[in-house]
Amino acid sequence: MENIDLEIVAKIAGNVVISNNPGEMLKIWRKRLKIKQIVLARKMKISPSVLSDYESGRRYSPGIIFIKRYIEGLVIIDKSNNKTLNRLLKEDHSAILGIGEFKKPISAEKLKKIINIDILNGDDRLDTKIHGYTIVDSINTIYMLSGIDFYKIFGATTERVLIFTRVGIGRSPLVAIRVSQLKPRMVILHGPNEIDKLAVDLADKDKIILGLTRDNENKIKEKLMKL
Repeated sequence: MENIDLEIVAKIAGNVVISNNPGEMLKIWRKRLKIKQIVLARKMKISPSVLSDYESGRRYSPGIIFIKRYIEGLVIIDKSNNKTLNRLLKEDHSAILGIGEFKKPISAEKLKKIINIDILNGDDRLDTKIHGYTIVDSINTIYMLSGIDFYKIFGATTERVLIFTRVGIGRSPLVAIRVSQLKPRMVILHGPNEIDKLAVDLADKDKIILGLTRDNENKIKEKLMKL
């Protein structure tokens, strides 16, 4: 195939490989890029029915060679269209607004008091030790959470709190975390007036302490940097 961006291929491949349903995840990427099945099949030089079988799970889970060809096809087609992938994946780093490890672990209970958190789920787990924090832009992070760069927001350990800013109703961050292999100990949603019940239910299933804060974003960051 022609020249492709290997960094983008690697990011999508990482996302697909760790998924419980690689075929479905490939289909999600294709639809996200608004690429028709017949167009991709033509680029891969296979029949649309074969492509459909892999995406739907009618054929056994696609091997790494098929996944590589599929993703390369997506990247090439997208490059000739509107370069959506460049916007989705090349700007991921802007999603991280602050990241650090605490000088020593602190309890979720203490963290609750420091940044004025209203606990929505996990009151019985407030003795959990938190080792670090990551503050992320909720809107930009949804793309990061869907790719291999998701691992970068965990810093040195998953024993941390993830704070999502610019939150709508809180559903998207918790849905993305739900399908990931890595789980934070605590998730704080910043700003919303109300939280979707599904977000609370998902946090409960993953045994994640879920909280809400309306403290000033910059002040939250300043407080965490001192810990």
